[in-house]
Amino acid sequence: MAKGFGANKETLKLYKHWLDLYNSSGGNDFHSSRQIHFFSLCNSYRDLLYCLGEDSSIMDGYIMHALNHEFKTRDLVTKNEAKLAKLRENNKEESLNGEEFLDHGFTRPKVLILLPLASIAFRVIKRLIQLTPLSHKVTVEHMDRVSGEFGTEEVNDNDDKNDLPNNALIKGSSKSQKSSKPSDFQMLFDFSMLLGKWNFYHKNYVYIKLYSDFYSSDIIVASPMGIVKKIEQAEYDKEKDVDYLSSIEVLIIDHADVISMQNWSHVNSVVEKLNHIPSKQHGTDVMRIRQWYLNGHARLYRQTILLSSYLNPDMNSLFNSQCLNYQGKVKLVTKYNGVLPKVLLQVRQIYQRFDSTQLTDADDDRLDYFAKKVFPKIKDSVQGGTMIFISSYFEFNSSFCLLGEYTKQSDISRARVWFFEGMRKIMLYTERAHFYHRYKIRGIKNLIIYSLPERKEFYLEVINMLEESEDMSCTVLFSRLDQLRLERIVGTKHAKRMTSSEKSIFVFC
Repeated sequence: MAKGFGANKETLKLYKHWLDLYNSSGGNDFHSSRQIHFFSLCNSYRDLLYCLGEDSSIMDGYIMHALNHEFKTRDLVTKNEAKLAKLRENNKEESLNGEEFLDHGFTRPKVLILLPLASIAFRVIKRLIQLTPLSHKVTVEHMDRVSGEFGTEEVNDNDDKNDLPNNALIKGSSKSQKSSKPSDFQMLFDFSMLLGKWNFYHKNYVYIKLYSDFYSSDIIVASPMGIVKKIEQAEYDKEKDVDYLSSIEVLIIDHADVISMQNWSHVNSVVEKLNHIPSKQHGTDVMRIRQWYLNGHARLYRQTILLSSYLNPDMNSLFNSQCLNYQGKVKLVTKYNGVLPKVLLQVRQIYQRFDSTQLTDADDDRLDYFAKKVFPKIKDSVQGGTMIFISSYFEFNSSFCLLGEYTKQSDISRARVWFFEGMRKIMLYTERAHFYHRYKIRGIKNLIIYSLPERKEFYLEVINMLEESEDMSCTVLFSRLDQLRLERIVGTKHAKRMTSSEKSIFVFC
């Protein structure tokens, strides 16, 4: 028996169903599997920051934790209602208000799962349904609608025309071509983006209703942007509110690295709205509300599980400042060997460190170094073909073309042609544009990595675009504040040396 499932009949069924699914899928030694270990970690109810690379197996762990939490909550409420009914029957009114009967929050939703893309949401919802025991007579409403809107078809990347962030799902296509995109792109962008919310009724059987009302939901699956839109609506429409966020006890943020490629401020906005005392009463029995809710201490009892393939400062900041669980917190990160050995070409990679000590000044320091030390060398050069890989936008007083995540398709095609034919000397290519499109830029003769990419795979993909260059060299800018990004590229050992050494120039071949 896995630790954490308790001894009541419902949670035992949940555990047995999971074990049966694991065995039927060809697994062996369930109790030593990563899924069960991750479940046990979640079941400690500590805040968790898990950044150990791509690992799809842990999804089962947090889904089972969410289901187990709901089942245990339902079991407690059901038992208390039976006790209260018996006390009323025996006219023992004086015993009805005991602390043992405090088992409610302000509103019904207890679990919030934040996901960046509909493709991921679809996998989570399908797996959540699969992991719900069949003995509970599972009924699913609106699954056809979900399958229709999220249904998978192969991504057609003919001429890169269907690589837009909100247009990765190709509908009505009778023929599909095998995508040339990397595997992580195909996994993430099988579907178009969409907010999904669903509920999980607890009666004598499980009734799952997708696209349900927030206040009748037990589990909410949503994108950060979707929740933020609801928050914004409530700010100017007084008849609306987001009180359904007041009683979230388990917050799960999966694929935080993908969310960081969208807009991380949305995550901060959602977390800041959690566990506030609601503006209205929503039909809850006030006499059953737990004391910590009434005292405004619900945040201290909320578990936050943040999952990412890598760690960045935004995630660190959220975990350090907004995760206040009284049970404590666990942070799991990995050491990196780096990706330099995987560079296919014999490229001379020159890393130049600039001084920057304050995070608030880092962008200005980087731009100042670039303007004084790097840009003058390419500004007056007759040679074109300079691509500058950047994380965010900035301006140049020079002839350049831009490939950003919001650049129109017609402008993208024109810019690529201009750059390849030498009509524009400089191209600015953003990391987010590469995340959404994965273009292969031709005509690069000089590569400058203005800021290291968050995703280590992007470094390889961009460096390998130099295959048409005669020089086969690139310049990489970094500071000591880029430690987290740097170690994913050059390895943890090299990164420590490069950020602590008195030298400021480092060369890899």
